[in-house]
Amino acid sequence: MQARRAARELALILFSQFEKEITKYTKKDFEDIMLKSVRILSNSASEELKLTVGSLIDIKDMLDTYEAEHESNLSRPLGAKNRPVKIPLTDEMIQKVDIMIDVAEKSILALEIAEFATLESQSEVKNYTVEIAEQFKLHHKEIDAEIQKYATGWDISRLVKMDKDILRVAITELLFIKDAPIKVVVDEAVELAKKYSTDDSSSFVNGILAKVIVENGLK
Repeated sequence: MQARRAARELALILFSQFEKEITKYTKKDFEDIMLKSVRILSNSASEELKLTVGSLIDIKDMLDTYEAEHESNLSRPLGAKNRPVKIPLTDEMIQKVDIMIDVAEKSILALEIAEFATLESQSEVKNYTVEIAEQFKLHHKEIDAEIQKYATGWDISRLVKMDKDILRVAITELLFIKDAPIKVVVDEAVELAKKYSTDDSSSFVNGILAKVIVENGLK
């Protein structure tokens, strides 16, 4: 995982932890909240992995039952070991595998972010996360004004909190850090929306960021 990608996700989680006016936070506050966020990610990864194990056990039980109840084994003597049988690729099996893969990928991602943020050699993650937070602190009024300007028909106070924070992170990068390719910032904001928010959030985030880029003459 790239350090900047980890920093964006960590910044999003950091933003979700804010409990007071952004101007009241210090750099030390940002670092303390970031540590708390890493712990949240680690705990989340642990829970996701438990779900993965549960899905594996369900699949194993399903296969054991299918084998035991297959016609070629029902006629075998009691105590005899079941013969392996071919299994159909059923929709139910595919769905269970898809869920397991999705959970496993999220767990791996969460653990990677936690590792990036805690390793001294990966201080770029910590530094970039704090830079996003500090730049948002300095320019929060302009950033929220950008969101309000292009969120047609929406009051910013009524936007989904996660969508608003994703936009805040991305617009901070686009307008006030300007140290990453525009396409990367937008693509990763859209991915965060898909991962953390509602079904419609990715297109909403993409649309707002497209207007921000055009109206501010970004290239």
